[in-house]
Amino acid sequence: MIYVWAIGIYLLFLIFVSASRGRKVKTQDDFMVAGRGVTATFLVATLVCTWIGSGSLFAGAGRAFRHGFSALWMSAGAWVGLAIVYYLAPRVRRIAQYTVPDILETRYNAASRLLGTVAIIIAYLTIASYQFIGGGRLLQILTGLDPVYGQAIVCGLVVLYTIMAGMSSIVALDIFNGILITAGVIIAAPLALKGAGGWGQLTTTLPETHFTIFGSLGVVPAVGLFLPTFLLLLGESSIYQKFMSAKDALTARRAVIGMIIGVVIVETVLDATAIFGAGQFWGDAAYRTVEGGLDRATTETVLLDLAANRLPVIAGILLLIGAAAIIFSTANTFLMIPSTNLTRDVYQRFINPNASQKTIIWFQRSMIVLLALVAFVVTSRFENILDMALYAYTMVGAAVTPALLAAFLWKRVTPMGGMISIASGIVSTMVFAGLAQAGVGHLNLGLFELPLEYDYIIYPAGFASFLSLIVVSLLTPPSPEEKWRPFWGSGEETSG
Repeated sequence: MIYVWAIGIYLLFLIFVSASRGRKVKTQDDFMVAGRGVTATFLVATLVCTWIGSGSLFAGAGRAFRHGFSALWMSAGAWVGLAIVYYLAPRVRRIAQYTVPDILETRYNAASRLLGTVAIIIAYLTIASYQFIGGGRLLQILTGLDPVYGQAIVCGLVVLYTIMAGMSSIVALDIFNGILITAGVIIAAPLALKGAGGWGQLTTTLPETHFTIFGSLGVVPAVGLFLPTFLLLLGESSIYQKFMSAKDALTARRAVIGMIIGVVIVETVLDATAIFGAGQFWGDAAYRTVEGGLDRATTETVLLDLAANRLPVIAGILLLIGAAAIIFSTANTFLMIPSTNLTRDVYQRFINPNASQKTIIWFQRSMIVLLALVAFVVTSRFENILDMALYAYTMVGAAVTPALLAAFLWKRVTPMGGMISIASGIVSTMVFAGLAQAGVGHLNLGLFELPLEYDYIIYPAGFASFLSLIVVSLLTPPSPEEKWRPFWGSGEETSG
């Protein structure tokens, strides 16, 4: 019961701060991009909290339980992507729009804006939905509540938290959330290793492949984990929108350095703690299927099980509050971004260009509620969080990232090339994900067979998007200078 009280107090604190910030929200800039005045410290915290979500807490931890340190290939994609984002951050802040589809229309055309909006909404609602699933699992472990009811409670609280002040409350609270997340996992890790009997006992209990680079599955699945997170990070709308919240271009670049350090530390320690948990639960029947194999859904709860049942009370409270912070800080961001897309890229762009600031804010608040309901329905469409994460990552990585990168890095890309690339990424991701969900094992392509699992869909989807981008751009007339010049301005300004 003490765990429930601790998390309850934490959630009340979130609501109180959000309500206080909500009274100061007056304009579209306040609600969407926190007034464009966020300092480097706050930006680092909110960027780390955005990235470390249920995909890390559940999907990454579950894979670490089943396959060991090779699970870090999923995280490594983000680490490498961040190194590239370091060079893009000042350019994004200099353009100073509100959303990634804003950028897509500036470089390509209105159709690219709409297609980019569709891809982001599909992906981000999937990500928001598995935050709800994670919250439901957390409440189930602590109270025995049916996970569906737990998901509904979490959904309602996230909506309440988000609609009050939008990005302003998210940024204000994420420095606190970041401290909780970091402290929780760093304290839990050595205690979990001790509970597993120390390193010597751990290496005896778990398979040898848990401690190899590519694990038990090999190179191709490892790269299949690396690419979706790598490509997602490069096209991640929530990160770019937060760059647009920075007070200037230099602040955005400095924040990327802090984000790299924070994400590497937290994700490595999270996966290590899950492996130490595997050392304690490896022989537990609750983690096994009736056939004796490891159950994917159950292994995804290893960190919560450790916190509630195997760690000292104080350490357990810190890890569970950190888990709640991970869930809520990610869920509100991934409702905030698609609601901004619908408001900015559809309503304000095509339906009501002259809407007042008050109308825009209230429209976005209504979209947050609507999208949360859709995300709640999506929770029933997948069997485990890892599949949901790979689908969402691939949707953004294949549909948005190639065109977005080309906008900043390739002058020869054309409006038609960008538009067709986005469309190809959306369609191919949905087609191959549908085949995977239908249970089609392999697709015979003549020279080789393509496994149809979520671990592999980035290969055909990414190939289709990049190929169409290059081929169509080379077959259509080059863009006029006014299209590419804003993305190739002189130097990397250091002030706004």
